[in-house]
Amino acid sequence: MASDRDRIKQDLSELDAGFIRVLEDLIDALIANGSLRLTDLPAQALEKLNQRKRARQRLHDALDLIPDDDNIL
Repeated sequence: MASDRDRIKQDLSELDAGFIRVLEDLIDALIANGSLRLTDLPAQALEKLNQRKRARQRLHDALDLIPDDDNIL
């Protein structure tokens, strides 16, 4: 049986994951509108951001069951 503390930790982990995605979207929006440049970020932050983008792309590619091939029709 999970304790209250374990449930709270689990809840925080889930919230953290969602919040990280919000921060990534915010960074992308700031870059897109010119308010932020990738070179403004510390090297370690940029590397972590790039690692997450690559991981999300691999996941997207793995879930893309129907290839985008305009020559099919």
